[in-house]
Formats: sequence, C-alpha cells, structure tokens
Amino acid sequence: MLDIGCGDGKVTAEIATYLKAGIVVGIDSSEEMISLANEKFPSDAYPNLSFLYQDARKLSFYQKFDVVFSNAVLHWVLDHRPVLKGIYRILKPSGQVVVQMGGKGNASKVVEAVNEIIKKVEWKKYFKNFSFPYGFYAPEEYEPRLQEAGFVVVSLELKPKDMIHENEEKFKGWFRTTWLPYLHRIPIEAREKFINAITEKYLQINSPDQKGEIHTGIQRLEFVARKQKLTPMSFSGCRLRFAPSLPVK
Repeated sequence: MLDIGCGDGKVTAEIATYLKAGIVVGIDSSEEMISLANEKFPSDAYPNLSFLYQDARKLSFYQKFDVVFSNAVLHWVLDHRPVLKGIYRILKPSGQVVVQMGGKGNASKVVEAVNEIIKKVEWKKYFKNFSFPYGFYAPEEYEPRLQEAGFVVVSLELKPKDMIHENEEKFKGWFRTTWLPYLHRIPIEAREKFINAITEKYLQINSPDQKGEIHTGIQRLEFVARKQKLTPMSFSGCRLRFAPSLPVK
C-alpha cells in the first residue's frame, strides 16, 4: 500500500500494523516530514514500513501497489491530472485508490473572511498576483478526471462536516498550521496580527456557540476508484488470434 502525503507517518505506521503480509510505503513532498517519520518509525521496529521523499505529481513506481491511500492531502495540488495518471500507473491491475480531501465549498466562511482581510490596505500588498491555492472540486467536476486517467469509479461523493474548535485559540492554531499558502506571504513578524485579523472577521460572521466553541463547515470529497483488469486485446468484440509460428528453414 502507498500513502500519499504521509506527513509524520503516524497514520501510515498504524496501517502497517494491520498489514502483516505486505509492505506500506509513505511518501511526502516535505523532506522534514519524511525525516521525522523515519525517526519516529525506524525500519528495525517496522520492517514492512518505509518512507520516501517524493512529489505526488511525479510518482516513480510501476504496478507496485494493490492500494493507494491519501487523507486530507490532495487538495493542496491544483492540477490532479498528473497525480491520477501516476496513481493509475503504479497500481496493479484491479488495484484501488481510496482518497479523502477538501471538496468544493470547503471552509467557505473562512475563505470569505480571508478574502475580506487580504483586500485591506495593510495586507493587500502581500497578495499581488495571488490566486486561490487549493484544488477543491465537486463530484461532477472530478469524475471526468478519474475516467480520463482510466479508472472505474466505485464511489464518489461530497460530504459536509462540522469542524469544532474548542475556543478562539484552537481556531487560530488550526489556521496557523493549515492556511500556509496565505501565511507564507506575510512577514513572520506580522503573521500573528494577520491571524488575529482573520479570526476577528470570521467571528463577526460566525459567533461561538453557548459553550464557546467555534464551528467551521467543511466539505470532504471522498472517492474509491479501481484500475481495470488487463484483458486480451480485441477488435469488434473478437479476441485477437495469432497465426501459428512458421517453421524455421
């Protein structure tokens, strides 16, 4: 099994404990995360587990895995075509890909608050030529991409969920670790002020509940797709027939 976007390897390692007969490989485009994963889950303690630095758009394997898995990662990629083609290539015949990622409309109220703040004079200078950095798709947009890559779609749906932040500081912590394409544009010394401005704007529209918890509506695009089995080549529904070998003179 391959885990795309394994991060620190925690989930990948847990999967490996259930998969006694096969191997599990985790990949990530962050060298820091791969170093951390290898440190936390060394090969001598997890002999069926390994971690590699690799970009999801440039997968280097070929028909190696029965299952490809990815959780809350692929929305960081805008163009999924090279990712899906790569996944198809590395799967064995009849292999499956199982993915959960942000979908269309994900955290839309947060996006509204962010868009309001980055238009303000204090911040707009940091967002010249900036475009929305996430690939959030609807099922009807995504199904043609899966089919184009060669997959048979088993299931594909958009699932709304309620993300609950215990308090204002927890909300800020989530923004701090998740909305990096925005934060990386802001000088380090101004980032907390930016996060505070986003939080204040968001809470003007979405007040905490009676417990003081802050709710964020998110959308998850989840799908399972299968690589088709290889079948004998045919024309007009008839199998190709090859003439018997001629004797060598």
